[in-house]
Amino acid sequence: MSSIPPSHLRRRLLFLLAAAILTSSSLSAAVSSENCSTYAFRSNRTFSSCTDLPYLDAHLHWNYAPSTGKVTIAYRAKQAPQGWVAWGINPFETGMVGTQALVAFRASNGSMTAYTTSITSYDPSLGPARVSFHVSGLSAEYAAGEMVIFATIGPLRNGSVVNQVWQAGDSVFDNVPLPHPISPANLQSWGDIDFLMYLS
Repeated sequence: MSSIPPSHLRRRLLFLLAAAILTSSSLSAAVSSENCSTYAFRSNRTFSSCTDLPYLDAHLHWNYAPSTGKVTIAYRAKQAPQGWVAWGINPFETGMVGTQALVAFRASNGSMTAYTTSITSYDPSLGPARVSFHVSGLSAEYAAGEMVIFATIGPLRNGSVVNQVWQAGDSVFDNVPLPHPISPANLQSWGDIDFLMYLS
């Protein structure tokens, strides 16, 4: 019986490895898509589009209106009751500094609270602050181990494609979130998104 030349064997192994990676990626994408698209909000709110974000067990749901440039979002992420979550848009550049954010956590009175804040440095105060775009209907809830932020923002100055940043921290003191961990997931939780991407 003839043996397979080493060069052919290497090519076959590389092909099988590539196929395995592609299959794994496809399965992950399918599972990810199902995770957000089948989610039912307890408030019976509905969203036409969603994506599962790659870090911090987070998901973004939205309704985008091209005619007005406004987007209604629901950002949800796994979080302990004593922690906090945030999602925002950086209208100026990629990354953290410059982000105009929505923050949510459980206040000292036990109720969920949400407000806007502006990230002006790598060591920001996460207290309430004005942001550069209009925000309405801002609220938050805690259910099934997730914190959820609801809001309508815009009109967006740069159209449907924006730089988004999302974040989470472990604790809150005196009703102000404390700095988030410096883990790979926390440091990589940003990227661009096109709100027209899944618009039907």
